[in-house]
Amino acid sequence: MQRSAGSRRRRRNTSRPFLGGAMAVIAAGALTVTGLVSTAQAADVNNAKNAGFESGLANWSCSAGSGATVSTPVRSGTSALKATPAGQDHAKCTQTVAVKPNSTYALSSWVQGGYAYLGVTGSGTTDVSTWTPGSTTWTKLSTSFKTGANTTSVTVYTHGWYGQSAYFADDVEVTGPDGGGGGDGPGPVIPAAPAGLTAGATTTSSVALSWNAVSGATGYKVYRDGVQATTSTGTSATVTGLAADTAYQFTVSATNAAGESVKSTAVSARTAKPGSGGPGPSVPKHAVTGYWQNFNNGAAVQKLTDVPADYDIIAVSFADATPTQGAVTFKLDSAGLGGYTDAQFRADIKTKQAQGKNVIISIGGELGTVRIDNDASATAFANSVYALMQDYGFNGVDIDLENGLNATYMTKALRQLSAKAGSGLVITMAPQTIDMQSTSGEYFKTALNIKDILTVVNMQYYNSGSMLGCDGKVYSQGSVDFLTALACIQLEGGLDPSQVGIGVPASTRGAGSGYVTPSIVNAALDCLTKGTNCGSFKPSKTYPSLRGAMTWSTNWDATAGFAWSKAVGPHVRSLP
Repeated sequence: MQRSAGSRRRRRNTSRPFLGGAMAVIAAGALTVTGLVSTAQAADVNNAKNAGFESGLANWSCSAGSGATVSTPVRSGTSALKATPAGQDHAKCTQTVAVKPNSTYALSSWVQGGYAYLGVTGSGTTDVSTWTPGSTTWTKLSTSFKTGANTTSVTVYTHGWYGQSAYFADDVEVTGPDGGGGGDGPGPVIPAAPAGLTAGATTTSSVALSWNAVSGATGYKVYRDGVQATTSTGTSATVTGLAADTAYQFTVSATNAAGESVKSTAVSARTAKPGSGGPGPSVPKHAVTGYWQNFNNGAAVQKLTDVPADYDIIAVSFADATPTQGAVTFKLDSAGLGGYTDAQFRADIKTKQAQGKNVIISIGGELGTVRIDNDASATAFANSVYALMQDYGFNGVDIDLENGLNATYMTKALRQLSAKAGSGLVITMAPQTIDMQSTSGEYFKTALNIKDILTVVNMQYYNSGSMLGCDGKVYSQGSVDFLTALACIQLEGGLDPSQVGIGVPASTRGAGSGYVTPSIVNAALDCLTKGTNCGSFKPSKTYPSLRGAMTWSTNWDATAGFAWSKAVGPHVRSLP
């Protein structure tokens, strides 16, 4: 798979886009009030309540549900505000603050992330604001305002800007004479019990849990059969060290500086039997696979929950090689993905699995160099992939090694992984066309070697040039014949039809060459499964159980308005 047209991650453009006259007016307004900023007197107080968002969004109101509290990044304490502009909403969060008439107040807040604005309305004199075009570190916005003769309250606000990324805010201050609102407001109260506790993927020794966020909570405690098993700062956790084929009861409580909530309603879960059970939901008879990019290369940046329901298998791209030959690791590119946190990512995996989807980790890609050519590297691969499955809850692995592989040792690696994960393990492969021209090729041999545990081979029918079909004729990429005649090699070469999928780019920008319209993909699927809509090549028989289709990538699909998945997804589901 191509990670980008050029390099894996493009440098982000840090220059400020032109946002029109409104921004110029705001900036000018900010400049006119600089002379008003003054040092607060000793008797002054911070009149903002829940200024550090330690009590969730108490005392704050955010437009269109755009605001939430997060545990990272924070400037101080354990929480901060994250507000995300969407559509015509610029993520405005406000608080009404009690003030005294005829008084001067210093207004400030620490911000990070995308465009961030800080201001006040209803001052009775000149309303003020200030802004920053964004920062990767905490930056302090400061201004000041005077209240009118009859002003007893003002509205303090933060907001982002249309089409820009989320911003974070922390430690808001409205410092001046006590307006009678109680200073920083009451301290945190003991949070409510978490709701929605759900048991997800299980193995022989672990159970994955998730629950709903609780307002004001800074952490959670997870209990197994009444005894604390682990803690979490997010809304999910995996309890490990369990016995196989054993039932357990789990509860969770919410905590903050005020104390611990009562425990949630209990949920029961049983660990898998040794050598059986699956780490996730089964794959549908006909399935669509999509690669999700853990980097920004110009395609639409997505959270996992942004991936449409048309995708049954989501391949997270990519794991990275480690200094230990054969071993891999994974780290979410939070900065490149606009502040998408590791905790959100893990929770989103659980959400997708609860919807019946499989989320797997992809190994390799255009730039991936994972070498498995001896017993030690095969074991390192199996152990490291299984560790990622245990850590993140991945349902399996995708093999997308475009720099060659060794069938003997890749077979050993995948069989070792299968022995650890059980029969529910999802294994997909994405070879290039040249890799599947003959059963003597290392990729083809690997697929046949693991046929009893293989889920699907989604060959890449692009960046290829002309290739031989199963009838010995040469076919050029970009046609229905190229898809059907090359798929026929796999279908007649020993793979079960349920293990064959058609891999294509989601848009013209998704690959260097070989893009075909969704209608051609659907015609190829019809030709192979029903014998209809074929081109000049028509297979000698039909393959009704053909698995489906794959695309690179869900991000390029999103960039093109999801035209690919909207057309191919329903068609795959309608296959016989």
